[in-house]
Amino acid sequence: MKIDPDSSSDLSAQIAKAIRDAIMSGKLMVDERLPSEAELAEQFNVSRPTVREALKRLGAQSLIRTQRGATGGAFVNRLTFEDAYGQQITTSTLLLSMNDVSFAVACEARYALERACAPLAAQRRTADHLATMRAEAHRQSQPGLTDEAFCASDVAFHRAFVDAAGNPVISYQLAGAVEAMQPLMNMITFSARSREKIVALHGQITDALETHDGQACDTILAELSSYTNELAQNVINARAQARSTN
Repeated sequence: MKIDPDSSSDLSAQIAKAIRDAIMSGKLMVDERLPSEAELAEQFNVSRPTVREALKRLGAQSLIRTQRGATGGAFVNRLTFEDAYGQQITTSTLLLSMNDVSFAVACEARYALERACAPLAAQRRTADHLATMRAEAHRQSQPGLTDEAFCASDVAFHRAFVDAAGNPVISYQLAGAVEAMQPLMNMITFSARSREKIVALHGQITDALETHDGQACDTILAELSSYTNELAQNVINARAQARSTN
């Protein structure tokens, strides 16, 4: 593991990358103990605080864990999809908020990815997935539910749908689509949408999964996508008209 002391990149970031690359290449194995801070400082020819900062970076990414005591130290962690889930959501949210991504593009991406889950979800859904989806659809139908709670329930419904595909890699990849794109889309459309229509579509999606009908599920998702785009366009047009009259 090497770094470039003449590089403009932060030394701790370089050290973190070197260790991360060693983990990814298999040079450092799961549960293997890393050299001590003093040993790493000598190896990279840096101060111990610089090494400590690098280890903090790796810990924040769940790539290492630290243990105290005589047999303690920093160890290569076994990263799970659940560990990386939050990072995927954060990255997707930042990409959407910091770049000029139109609503239509975000909507197209989200539903294209979600519709790809339809045949697998129809085949593999469990009673628990169906129960979660029906519970969320019922929750969404409650008249006193706030917009914030409705949006959270909407995310939970689609999260259960994606998880019903029974593939952790797909669930991880769609974390950003469901829990980053969808809240941003809800922020635009919540004032114009019909809760009754969305609840009805959610019920139809669940019914399709229950009968293992992936094609019907895909068709309903396409309708939901079209409706979401229509809502957004109406909101955008209304805002443009309001600005023009002011």
